[in-house]
Amino acid sequence: MNELATNAPDVVLLHSNDIHSRLEQAARMAAYIEEIRSSHGAEHVLTLDIGDHMDRMRVETEASDGLANIALLNDAGYDAVTIGNNEGLTFTQEQLDEAFGKHARFQTVCANFFNADTKQRPSWMRPSTIINKAGIRFGLIGVSAAFVDFYGLLGWVVTDPLHEVAEQVKQLRSHVDVLIIMSHLGITLDRRMAQEIPGIDLILGGHTHHLLEEAEVIGSTHVCAAGKFGEYMGRVDIWFDSALKRPRFKAVCTSMEARALQLEATAIIGGFKAEGERRLSRIVAVLDAPLALTPERESPLGNLLAAGLRRWTKADIGIVNAGQLLRGLAAGEVTAGDLHALCPSPINPCRMQLSGTMIRLSLEEALLPEYIDKPIRGFGFRGLVLGTLAVDGLTIEYMPDNPAFNKIVTVLVNGEPLLEDKLYVVGTIDMFTFGIGYEKMKNGLDIAYYLPEFIRGVLEEELQDTEAIADSRRTRWQSV
Repeated sequence: MNELATNAPDVVLLHSNDIHSRLEQAARMAAYIEEIRSSHGAEHVLTLDIGDHMDRMRVETEASDGLANIALLNDAGYDAVTIGNNEGLTFTQEQLDEAFGKHARFQTVCANFFNADTKQRPSWMRPSTIINKAGIRFGLIGVSAAFVDFYGLLGWVVTDPLHEVAEQVKQLRSHVDVLIIMSHLGITLDRRMAQEIPGIDLILGGHTHHLLEEAEVIGSTHVCAAGKFGEYMGRVDIWFDSALKRPRFKAVCTSMEARALQLEATAIIGGFKAEGERRLSRIVAVLDAPLALTPERESPLGNLLAAGLRRWTKADIGIVNAGQLLRGLAAGEVTAGDLHALCPSPINPCRMQLSGTMIRLSLEEALLPEYIDKPIRGFGFRGLVLGTLAVDGLTIEYMPDNPAFNKIVTVLVNGEPLLEDKLYVVGTIDMFTFGIGYEKMKNGLDIAYYLPEFIRGVLEEELQDTEAIADSRRTRWQSV
């Protein structure tokens, strides 16, 4: 007798997380899922995704409002998913209603999300569900990271995820054989959940991109996670002892690197890419001359974005890192696809009050290679390096050969000297409020976020304004 016949698990649980629209990896996963279903039987395979499958950096996702990702999840036969912050924060409720309410053929599970107006979950979202596989009752509870302020701007009320888990565990535990948390919370809260909430068998994690090649066992709870970008797929073999009424687990992560892409999934990707390119071929502007972009020094396209953020937020000053933009624009027609390619990050405009001292320190940092060339990962940033600061409303004179933090000679704010103790209204980006890159910017007060707008939308509006384009060529940083 072969190994499969003698020691086969009752159920093979396959789980993915934080794919971030690496769609080819999703196609490899689809082939792996198909292989496991073929060898074990569909009734013995449970397939779950833990959120952040979508990422608007991909043309297929951006142009389809996430329907490309839904199609891939449907094709692979996922049983249930929870949503991550990339689904929840970069798409409107109407877009999510369309994607998960009308097109998804799987269950969407998230316990800590409510519509702000109705105080109810949308019809397509459940706090928990029970799925039967091979005679075993699996209870699934989903939760996602609670970015309260941001979600409030999109019409959501998000509650304490651990409280919601505890409540759902009380309701489900006696009705299921295996209780699983689908957690897009990150490893710190996953460990805390395992320590503080009894009755959980498995926590399948995501959000912080942690890879647990074997389960981390805390008490009687197994904590699992499969890293990021579809590089691995998590697998948990489950045996259930009906006499003891207790499951046994063997958890591993399987590399997707060498696997072939499923043909059906490849066809789905190709179809959405062609349609996406057609939709993003919309012409948004026609330029008489190129708009250059140089991450390490002042350039017109960076200035144009800084000026746009200033105007969009009705601020005194505009400040943004030049690394948000990946390349310049050539003369001639500019399409929505061009803007998406040069600014793929789902970064939102933001307004804050910032002291003259913090502004000056940030400007000093923007002259140093360790900031300009700093690689940044996460927090919505889809570029390569931080880049210098592009500004508007400021004129800066600096001496490049002076020591660090003593290079700036004068700073004028709309023609007046910068005052160290004065608070200025600054139009900038949400990323800085997390203390990422130019960390002094996180000290801003009276912060206001603008959602669902992205900074590429700000740039599109500026490109309609010939005066703004002409002014972007004016020098803000003057070497003396």
